[in-house]
This record gives sequence, C-alpha cells and structure tokens, in this order.
Amino acid sequence: MSKGTIVAAVTLNTDYITGDLPIIIARDEEEQEKLARHIANILQSTIHDLGNGTFLIVQH
Repeated sequence: MSKGTIVAAVTLNTDYITGDLPIIIARDEEEQEKLARHIANILQSTIHDLGNGTFLIVQH
C-alpha cells in the first residue's frame, strides 16, 4: 500500500470541519468537483472521493 499525505479537503458538509487540514466548502457538487480538480492539479495530487460529500486531496 502506498503512503500519502492529505493536503486538503473539499466538502459539501460542514459537519466534517475539524483539525489543521485546509478545508474548502463548496456550494454544490459541480463546484466541489471543479475546486478539487484545480487544487489537485496545482498541488500535483490525487482526488479521493469519500462518498459522503467530501473529497480528499492526497499527495502520493
């Protein structure tokens, strides 16, 4: 299993806001996907969908 570092989260659900991780709150799914794609490209990272309204941006 490869190790990675979570560098950010993009979420629709403010209940998941906690910790020192940069968290971006999107207005809707379209904005969430767009923001996650742009952040992942900028940071040369991968998007992981948790399936609960939250995407994690992970550097592998």
